[in-house]
Amino acid sequence: MTLIKSISGIRGTIGGTPGDNLTPIDLVKFTSAYARWVRTQAPAGQSLRIVLGRDARLSGEMAASIVSGTLCACGIDVIDIGLATTPTVEMAVTGKRANGGIILTASHNPKQWNALKLLNERGEFLNDAEGKQVLAYAAAGDETYPEVEALGHIIERSSYDQEHIQAVLQLPLVDVPAIRQAGLRVVVDAVNSVGGVVIPALLRALGVDVIELNCTPNGHFAHNPEPLPEHLTEISARVAAEKANLGVVVDPDVDRLALVCEDGSMFGEEYTLVAVADYVLSHTPGNTVSNLSSSRALRDVTERHGCQYYAAAVGEVNVVAKMKEVNAVIGGEGNGGVIYPALHYGRDALVGVALFLTHLVHSGLSASQLRATYPAYYISKNKIQLTPDIDVDAVLARMKERYAHEQVNDIDGVKIDFPTQWVHLRKSNTEPIIRIYSESRDRASADALAEKIMDEIRSMVNH
Repeated sequence: MTLIKSISGIRGTIGGTPGDNLTPIDLVKFTSAYARWVRTQAPAGQSLRIVLGRDARLSGEMAASIVSGTLCACGIDVIDIGLATTPTVEMAVTGKRANGGIILTASHNPKQWNALKLLNERGEFLNDAEGKQVLAYAAAGDETYPEVEALGHIIERSSYDQEHIQAVLQLPLVDVPAIRQAGLRVVVDAVNSVGGVVIPALLRALGVDVIELNCTPNGHFAHNPEPLPEHLTEISARVAAEKANLGVVVDPDVDRLALVCEDGSMFGEEYTLVAVADYVLSHTPGNTVSNLSSSRALRDVTERHGCQYYAAAVGEVNVVAKMKEVNAVIGGEGNGGVIYPALHYGRDALVGVALFLTHLVHSGLSASQLRATYPAYYISKNKIQLTPDIDVDAVLARMKERYAHEQVNDIDGVKIDFPTQWVHLRKSNTEPIIRIYSESRDRASADALAEKIMDEIRSMVNH
């Protein structure tokens, strides 16, 4: 498996050969490059500190040892918060006044994967230029390490979970007394990663009766860790059997939140953000942002509140940049990623859970009834495999021309908005494919739109 090097981090499978997989040598190489970048961002001579956290995957402890040792070898002090969610590390960077952070997680990838996710001093992911600079330092291979007197140290080993939980509980829009009074029962599936520690702790702090499912943080993922409906049959059955009010599902690093209704049906990953935004906008009207591949339902709900919706290019760093630009009060991604700036600029399942439960108890509805109040859409996700010699950019440009009479957005591939549906075409950065996401009022219409566009592309490249 080729090592995937991008602005969002360094990702690969454990074992194998350096440069081809995520080996100890690669961990040292890219950590050193990141340390060098961090030093360029700080005043000369300043003592530097980095927050390090990891999810519960099997390679986490090994990788953390290498990364912390490398940071020390680069003359940087380490604050090791151990098992921690991605949003917890993000919050710890600012809470501990650190110069940056490294999260060891491959998010929803299977257990053989791991990754270095890199944060700046604001606890946010590096932008395009910053990420490219780190990769350039790694490629140069000309690192010089400080001598013994200038080595860094592990200056702290402590969890940051309670600080994160308390920050969520203290948010004005989180109604702790109302949730306590509701006497909720919730089933949690944390796929045997770090969410199994922090999500039950948050819920119990909210007075919720918690039923734990796959909550032992041992890295042996009980099912495919991406929180899609086909992987959530166990919790679906359990929610109904336990007569629970809700099921809460998180991915291994807890930046994505999927919900299961009281009858075992899926609330829908796309609708996590929609519901939370509906609640936030009802109390604090303002702009919203999601990426181009997210459901139109967020735009509909935003406009229902008399507010303005904006679209960003795919990727959390792009969504955050757009949110700051338009001063959005809520935003995120349709994969269950809720970004609430009143807490911090990062996808955070903890704040998503707390805001959703407040919305649910205030509404007086069951989860399935609440879901029925939102516009019904279905997203069809497809891709076309192309030969390496085909100019994907040229294909996308021709599709943009063909649909120039429709509403077209080209900030990230080509998105064509029709009156009642849309299609988004994006090229992959790592393989010769075009991803084709389409959304319409039902599955048949969404699939038909995707098939029509794919036929047009095939016809285009075959002539």
